[in-house]
Amino acid sequence: MWTRRQFLGRATGSLCTLAGAGLCLSTRGDDEPNQIRGMITQQTQEAIDAGLAYLAANQNADGSFGTGPYRSNVAITALGGLAFMAGGHQPGRGRYGRNVSRALRNILNNEDRNRPGFLNNPTAALHGPMYGHGFATLFLAEVYGMAPTPRLRNELRGTLKRAVDLIIASQNQEGGWRYLPQRNDADISVTICQIMALRAARNAGIAVPKSVADNCTKYVKDCQDLHGSGGFRYQRHGGFGGTGFARTAAGVVALYSAGVYEGPSVKKGLEYLMQRKPGGGRFIDHEMEAHYYYGHYYAAQAMWTAGGRYWREWYPAIRDELLRPAPGGHRNNDGSWSDRRLCRHYSTAMALIILQIPNNYLPILQR
Repeated sequence: MWTRRQFLGRATGSLCTLAGAGLCLSTRGDDEPNQIRGMITQQTQEAIDAGLAYLAANQNADGSFGTGPYRSNVAITALGGLAFMAGGHQPGRGRYGRNVSRALRNILNNEDRNRPGFLNNPTAALHGPMYGHGFATLFLAEVYGMAPTPRLRNELRGTLKRAVDLIIASQNQEGGWRYLPQRNDADISVTICQIMALRAARNAGIAVPKSVADNCTKYVKDCQDLHGSGGFRYQRHGGFGGTGFARTAAGVVALYSAGVYEGPSVKKGLEYLMQRKPGGGRFIDHEMEAHYYYGHYYAAQAMWTAGGRYWREWYPAIRDELLRPAPGGHRNNDGSWSDRRLCRHYSTAMALIILQIPNNYLPILQR
């Protein structure tokens, strides 16, 4: 594993410096030492080490992650790769560098020949293949500056560019995205996957029109109950139970990804989440339990970017909750984490990304 300075130096060495409004990398970070100091305790690092070892030992022969009906799902494969990268491992470098390389090759091999740029394994997509496409595109963008050879970097850039073009072409007239690469309806849970992928891609030097971010910002804000709870709905006009924890976490990070870091929408969204801070196994709403890892994956990122008291209060709470062993907690004796809806590869990757945020290794989270 590389040191943080070595990792970030390589990760950013071939990325272009970006400026201007929309989809730009946050440069805030005056309080970074306070954000990371002491956050990853020895117990936390031991759990991280066991989780990474579990993923490495259980990676599928084709380089993918996922088990049962989720085997070789591109979203879960991408999350597995990101979990290793969040610990400082790069393609071909670090203890788990080979695991990252194998996950990368699997994603590249899953570009749809009949629809260039569409990253999808139809045998493992279940419903909502644009979820997978968004996470896979994010992974390619994050790994792009770390490609160890010019040949791989050229291949990566071509696939990434086509994947980005597909996302842009699929944005609907409201400014969001939905389950399929079509310009029909939209929802906030698919939209966050696409706009975060686009931000990462632009940080990697892929052109993304500012209008895409602007239209996305409008759509996400239209999903918020700004004059009420401050939470975000599944769709502009409601859908599936009003505001909720996971969709609010997604909404705040979507605004960040579109270049909106301040304002009433961000502030009220953060306060909505703070009212649902982890602790004691409490689930304030059904969505918070049903989409536990998905919600906390985005909530932790929202608090990390917000910084200050948001992060100082949130991370120790979710860290301690994730470290509680089963039964009663989420962590298993084999180093994995459990999820009631999906497979252990998914929940383990999500938990590891959350716990390793203070490392600040992933380019998308660098402050």
